[in-house]
Amino acid sequence: MAPKLGYLLPTREQIMEGRPETGPLLDLATRAGALGFDSVWVGDSLTARPRHDPLTLLAGVVGRVPGMTIGTAVLLPMLRNPVILAHQVATLDQLSEGRLILGVGFAADRPNIRAEFAAAGVPFEHRIGRMLEGLRLCKALWSGQPVDWDGRWQTAQAVVAPTPHRAGGPPLWIGGNLQGSLDRAGKFFDGWFPIAPSAADFATGLAHVRNVARENGRDPSSVSGAMYLTVSLDDDAAKADERLNGFLERYYGQPAAATRRRQASYAGPEAGLAAWLAGYTNAGATHLVLRFAGDHERHLAAVAKSRTR
Repeated sequence: MAPKLGYLLPTREQIMEGRPETGPLLDLATRAGALGFDSVWVGDSLTARPRHDPLTLLAGVVGRVPGMTIGTAVLLPMLRNPVILAHQVATLDQLSEGRLILGVGFAADRPNIRAEFAAAGVPFEHRIGRMLEGLRLCKALWSGQPVDWDGRWQTAQAVVAPTPHRAGGPPLWIGGNLQGSLDRAGKFFDGWFPIAPSAADFATGLAHVRNVARENGRDPSSVSGAMYLTVSLDDDAAKADERLNGFLERYYGQPAAATRRRQASYAGPEAGLAAWLAGYTNAGATHLVLRFAGDHERHLAAVAKSRTR
């Protein structure tokens, strides 16, 4: 079965280029839908890598491209009060008529990300526990039943309305490649959504995630496998590689080689892209979310063309 193909909107890139207008982003989402992409995604950051708020922008995408699956790649839920987040997500899921996927992450340990957590008043060292508890509280509130909660947050007979369109709330996917991340994905989440592994490593990691799910009384096939991939296309492979390196260095502020060791990426001609993507499909990925380095219109058209070959 062909994988679902997603497109990451360049929210961070547009801010870096001094172009904060949302119209061009919505135009790109519309173009992706017209070319047959299955979903549109938005990343998240407050101050570390400033960009548009993902939940707000995705509401705009839903209005522009009805029927499109939308997702966060990835949201940092621990930076938000979970009662407010539950309300926002439920409303967005209603807008999308149940087509929202909530990709979440626990944030890398970098000085600018630690500063982001400090700016939000959130202890960085407690981010994983805060994320897991916050998402449990969200799910409780999405039930529509009164919720009593006594933990990091306190509620007494709290009810959030509306509840999500999808019973129980949107699927929750989590990234990460370390042992603890894989275990959490198998125990608690609806999908594993990493950024780093090779296709072979992805197959091994997904097998581990699903084994953990089975050991915890869950249906292993219910845990989706997805990949976040960066793509730079050019008939001249050296130019594609140069463009990818420049993109990553501007985006992350560190040598491209360091980033490429941690993130799966393709730089080369269109002719080789389909086979590279097929490696992840054959490894078990049912969703591929693509981030483009360079001309987005051209990349969208090229990927759509390669998909039909």
